[in-house]
Amino acid sequence: MRETELYGPIKAFLEGQGWEVKAEIGAVDVMACREGDPPLIVELKVGFSLSLVYQALDRQVVTDLVYIAVPRKTGKAFQTALKNMKKLCRRLGLGLITVRMKDALVEVHCDPGPFKPRKIKAKKTRLLREFERRTGDPNVGGAARDGAVMTAYRQDAQACAVYLFEHGASKGSEIAKATGVTVATRLMRNNHYGWFECIERGVYGLTQTGAVAVEAMDSAEVLRP
Repeated sequence: MRETELYGPIKAFLEGQGWEVKAEIGAVDVMACREGDPPLIVELKVGFSLSLVYQALDRQVVTDLVYIAVPRKTGKAFQTALKNMKKLCRRLGLGLITVRMKDALVEVHCDPGPFKPRKIKAKKTRLLREFERRTGDPNVGGAARDGAVMTAYRQDAQACAVYLFEHGASKGSEIAKATGVTVATRLMRNNHYGWFECIERGVYGLTQTGAVAVEAMDSAEVLRP
């Protein structure tokens, strides 16, 4: 399809709200004026792209009422893209419009305006806790998250596993005291990696899987006092 196919539905939608609409005013795709309001600009594209966002940002030197408009598609990929673009537009103070081409339905997903992101305290607390608990800096920024990221939890599990490898089956309280992993007993009971086995109440040993994991560890991986 062509961008021009979006113009008719957008024009009709805006005129229905009392705007006078004209196309191709200077470098602007769609411009609308209404008494008492600043001019409104809509940039048309057949799909989401950074160039569309850059184009819309350039229009903000003219007016605060800047929208981007694209045809509404079906499918999960478009829904994900729409959700992400809506989030981006809100942060940039842009409006977002989609047009369902089969019946010319125009939907405004967000209007231009100032945006202040809502802080989520729980996420901040979780990140800070992980930062404080992690020993050293064992990862490389930008690495793919394929399960190989060293977390504080994995470091704790490694410390417990190394202790058991060196000392044999031991009480959870002894391991906690020796390694500094205060949650050692719970960690071994949950056994996320399959490294531990309960020998008797409160006493844990290392499984064959755990022994193999310890032997494969780089000595620099486990940094404990």
